[in-house]
Amino acid sequence: QLQLVESGGGLVQPGGSLRLSCAASGFTLGNYAIAWYRQAPGKEREEVSCISFTGEYTDYADSVKGRFTISRVNAKSTVYLQMNSLEPEDTAVYYCTARARYCSNYVNDYIYWGQGTQVTVSS
Repeated sequence: QLQLVESGGGLVQPGGSLRLSCAASGFTLGNYAIAWYRQAPGKEREEVSCISFTGEYTDYADSVKGRFTISRVNAKSTVYLQMNSLEPEDTAVYYCTARARYCSNYVNDYIYWGQGTQVTVSS
């Protein structure tokens, strides 16, 4: 069974940090680009960051540039999202998703989705 499983979410104070993990099972993560999306209550799902299958290419939403870092360890079939200087506006459910090789700007290009992990930034 092909699965993506997110972990690492939680409650953190403004200015704090979290590291999200996206682990793959049932397929070789190294052949896939991985993107992180997030969805806040009442808002549309938005892309946060993406990393290509080799890790050579990454991109970030303007709202998280300089604060979030995406990385991958293909040998562990895991992609990480390091989130620093968190703000209340970062509160959302974070999803990881996969498509073959390269990142895409179109959410419908992504094939596999995890179940999401809640991130809450609040004092």
